Amino acid sequence: MAPTMRAIDIQNGKGPASALHIVSVPKPTPKDTQALVKIKAFGLNRMDLLQREGMYPVPPQAPKTLGVEFSGTIEAEAANAESGFKVGDEVFGLAYGGAYAEYIVVSTHMLIHKPKELSWETAAGIPETWITATQAMYLVGEFGPGKSILWHAGASSVSIAGIQLSKADKASAVYVTAGSQDKIDFCKELGATEGYNYHEVDWSKKILEATDGKGIDVVIDFVGQNYFQGNLDVAARDGHIVNLGSLSGTKLPAGVDIGGFVRKRIRYEGSSLRSRDEDYQGKLRNTLVEHALPKLIDGSFKVPIEKVFPWEQIVQAHELMESNKTKGKIICTIGQ
Repeated sequence: MAPTMRAIDIQNGKGPASALHIVSVPKPTPKDTQALVKIKAFGLNRMDLLQREGMYPVPPQAPKTLGVEFSGTIEAEAANAESGFKVGDEVFGLAYGGAYAEYIVVSTHMLIHKPKELSWETAAGIPETWITATQAMYLVGEFGPGKSILWHAGASSVSIAGIQLSKADKASAVYVTAGSQDKIDFCKELGATEGYNYHEVDWSKKILEATDGKGIDVVIDFVGQNYFQGNLDVAARDGHIVNLGSLSGTKLPAGVDIGGFVRKRIRYEGSSLRSRDEDYQGKLRNTLVEHALPKLIDGSFKVPIEKVFPWEQIVQAHELMESNKTKGKIICTIGQ
């Protein structure tokens, strides 16, 4: 095997999409529980844009190369690799970083065997989004049958997964917010009960009207500052608000009323997946395999893909994600 490989780097360490380019870097070697995977496809995520601009807290064990989800073939294993995997296996999985490359080393605890029913592109779009949705709604939000749930950024890949999981697990109602009627209609096709265009209506008032003032049991938020008050307003008694990001900012304006925390016994909790240890992520992998993978295989759960790019067009792929016009995953493929 050649000692080097191609990977996508950021000129000057951080910058706009145009700073992304392909370079030659040392090929990694698997250690301990790791496998070396030859990548066929990788998925883009919002955190990639933030990391590219130097605005994301990258975990210490992550390489500087972007990318956390991928599909490919195992080319080599370290001595303590999980026994269920071997050289030649087709897999997909989650990593702390490094997926924008021809090869990646990743813990076998975070690999999943790729079913023949899933394409390389579809498989690459599953790990980060479906595991994040699973973590947010079940482990943190304590969602269960009969509860109502609100997914902000309804047409984002995490919310697309969450809408389908919520419906399958018998949510009493699934609400979304989005920036266009087209996106709201798309979410309804996936199982959302109702959606609200945040450009046109006060979504918090509309949701309170729709729930006869009761509010929502579980709120999943990626927006932060601009939605903080609205989330407190729509949260039901004993409701859980799960914050996964702060796309609108982190500083709250004067006049925010936090009375709902005590009055409605609201729990507000932040969470991230990438900073979790290997054992925690491995348990989530197992939950995904047991709970969602069968439905992904038989087509009950969908993984909408907005567009597939050859990885040489990574600049255009990042620019498309920045446009906020997508409904589903953006995937890059690596040719032989």
